[in-house]
Amino acid sequence: MERDIIDYLRDTVARGGSDLHLSAWAPACARINGAIIGLDETVLDPERVRHLILDTLTESQRATLEQELELDYALQIDGVGRFRGNVHLARGNVEAAFRYIIQEIPELERLGHHDAVRGFCGLRSGLVLVTGITGSGKSTTLASMVKRISETRSGVIVTLEDPVEFIFQHGLCLVKQREVGGDTHSFPRALRQALRQDPDVIVVAEMRDLDTIRIALTAAETGHLVLATLHTPDAPQTIDRMVDVFPADQQPQIVAQLATALGGIVCQRLIPRADGHGRVLASEVLVPGYGIRACIRDRKLEQIVGLMEIGHRDGNRTIDQSIATLLEAGFITRDEAIFHSRERKNFEAPPAPPRKQKSIWT
Repeated sequence: MERDIIDYLRDTVARGGSDLHLSAWAPACARINGAIIGLDETVLDPERVRHLILDTLTESQRATLEQELELDYALQIDGVGRFRGNVHLARGNVEAAFRYIIQEIPELERLGHHDAVRGFCGLRSGLVLVTGITGSGKSTTLASMVKRISETRSGVIVTLEDPVEFIFQHGLCLVKQREVGGDTHSFPRALRQALRQDPDVIVVAEMRDLDTIRIALTAAETGHLVLATLHTPDAPQTIDRMVDVFPADQQPQIVAQLATALGGIVCQRLIPRADGHGRVLASEVLVPGYGIRACIRDRKLEQIVGLMEIGHRDGNRTIDQSIATLLEAGFITRDEAIFHSRERKNFEAPPAPPRKQKSIWT
């Protein structure tokens, strides 16, 4: 009997998978603990994959896919859970990836975050960036921060998402969730409008372009707390990416804005556990003090890592310091530590000393 899309999604969740992949001429696969695993041995032909995917779309979503050739959307399956879907074409075939969104938003401590990240939630203004590669848990961290803010102070939180993933309940804060494509046409337009909606906190699910970054910086400068994500691997590269997206003649102004408005950066990676049971969080945390802000202003980004290494009292932590803690506790292997580190030499075992040759006379 042929399996339907609900069966594949349910199987992915039951096995502890984070993503379901449907591709032509391949079995349905799930990403489990970072690895791609086939859910069965049935190879799906292009027509079968197309039907499985189109069954999840509304008529308007199908029309968007036909026009744009790709689509981001949210999918709610009763008894299974909520998913973020991305449909796209590959060599003319319709394919898709579905990311499972856990229903209960975890606390920051449960995720394994540094105390400084909890401190970012207490800021009243500034730009806080959560960064990392795809699949590193940025959206979950962002949702956990929104949850903490909503539970600990009064205000209005406006989220801009594509699509809406986690569903927030109103707490001490009113939470207004706006979806690009359904509630607004674009991130820049929604961000401009958000400034007129009496927000205390603005959440930008992803800063994709120059206009979004520019408006987010302005909002952070004018008394709002802005939380956003970027696809960057560490703190210095995050700052560099923020600046380099602008034309050269605008960069001095952006650097000055960023040096003033930056509230913090969290760069995270999920590393396979040594015992094979899931993954564990390693994170780089930048808490900007006077020295770091001066480095940003002067574009001396190569000095930031050194300031972070000695700034642990302020909450700073480099990715290598985080990885070293996990390795010492036995959570990860040395090979994984080396692979994910900034400086491999920090984790490579020192060479064994040469054996002393015995004299033939003794």
